Amino acid sequence: MPRYKLTIEYDGTPFFGWQVQPGGPSVQGALAKAMEAFCGEAVIPLGAGRTDTGVHALGQVAHVDITRDFPPETVRDALNFYLRPQPVAVVASEFAPDDFHARFSATGRHYRYRIVNRRAPLAVEHNRAWQVAIPLDAERMADAARYLVGRHDFTTFRSTQCQGKSPVRKLDRLTAVRDGDALTIEASARSFLHHQVRSMVGSLKLVGAGKWTANDLREALEKRDRTACGPVAPACGLYLTAVDY
Repeated sequence: MPRYKLTIEYDGTPFFGWQVQPGGPSVQGALAKAMEAFCGEAVIPLGAGRTDTGVHALGQVAHVDITRDFPPETVRDALNFYLRPQPVAVVASEFAPDDFHARFSATGRHYRYRIVNRRAPLAVEHNRAWQVAIPLDAERMADAARYLVGRHDFTTFRSTQCQGKSPVRKLDRLTAVRDGDALTIEASARSFLHHQVRSMVGSLKLVGAGKWTANDLREALEKRDRTACGPVAPACGLYLTAVDY
């Protein structure tokens, strides 16, 4: 039975996240329906990360096993045909070893958070970035972000609903760069806690706005207390950009 590795892009706006759940559409569910329409098999693609409601992906990865041995490009094109008109696309399909697992084989995950820092509302990028009207100092944000890089107890930046066994994670990269009105925050780690990236971005926004200092961010981390976190940034600005194996 061949195993396929799928690289997937999607606009998370109309979905209740990646994972199949009662009461709302999911990306995983849309892919499963497309798979059944294509090959007649009821299979659930397993993803590298469970993105939340409204979160987007440029490089989500999933794997799926099907009985028939189709060329990978046939799987890609057929799934894209049956996914229409939903905002989900299989960008690439390839054969994977039998022991490949989209989640457990991953060695790194990369997220991007986009802020548009202007007073005018978003037209083209509505639901695809966080509009912040007050001026933000990207250099202050980048300087403060260094306190979060490394191995830490991220309880402060972890959702109270997080199911991770430990709050300790090693954050490999956290950067903040401005390009005109756009401010991009990049985060990389082997794995992240639930709401960790959005929590860190929300607190960095307070630094950029001058309401917190870099030391305030460091102290919030050291408190290991969820109530010390700044407001959580909205889901619309977050993208899963790539997964390493």
